[in-house]
Amino acid sequence: MAYQFSLATVLRVRLIREEREERMLMEILRNISQTMVTIAQIERGITQLQSSKTKSLSNAVSGHDLQALYADVDALKQNKRELEEQLEQLEQLRDKQIAVYRSARREREMLTSMHQHQRAEYAVELLRREQAMLDDLYGSRRRQITA
Repeated sequence: MAYQFSLATVLRVRLIREEREERMLMEILRNISQTMVTIAQIERGITQLQSSKTKSLSNAVSGHDLQALYADVDALKQNKRELEEQLEQLEQLRDKQIAVYRSARREREMLTSMHQHQRAEYAVELLRREQAMLDDLYGSRRRQITA
């Protein structure tokens, strides 16, 4: 009779849950990374617009063009603030998801440990039964020879 873990279905469910939580965590981390890249791009854009504004001030420039530059810089700064708020929310979500993932992993590891322990006990018990069967066989042969 082969070894069967009575909680195999529960272990499979826990493994699936752990994998799902890990995928969610990876998605959050990917979003954080993309948001940080976008913020860096906006910062470069702001720097370029400000240097463009400085160059424009040294040349003759219309008030309309200067006002458009200021509006572009303000729009980028507003976009950056919104992304920074979004980044903060994503980081909070990441922290919560890490806790959920760790919990799922702990639960799965506990069942895996239980599975390994029961399997080891089964192997020992199987060896005992085999040894008892060999002992009985040896004893019956010995009785046949002496009889």
